[in-house]
Amino acid sequence: MELKDPMFELLSSLEQLVLTRDDRAADLLVQRQPAQPEPQRLREMTGMQVDEFAKVMGVSVSSVKSWEARRTRPSATAQKLMKLLHANPYLGRQLLE
Repeated sequence: MELKDPMFELLSSLEQLVLTRDDRAADLLVQRQPAQPEPQRLREMTGMQVDEFAKVMGVSVSSVKSWEARRTRPSATAQKLMKLLHANPYLGRQLLE
């Protein structure tokens, strides 16, 4: 039996809630959003500094810099959280409070 990451499962559920409130709105969101938001663009869009973005994502500053330099890719859990941040840019600030 495969163990699933509880954080990944939680973020997947939140993503479904955020992106499928209205099927038509969800279709529009899916069409407008890239498959995976670029970390640097997302961070700048949310108005966060690298250290703030790292805190929201639950990773180190060096991980965020590595993502932005495209040396490494975010984990599946981090990618889910980035999709949620992309759908609701104010979520990042709320998570910092």
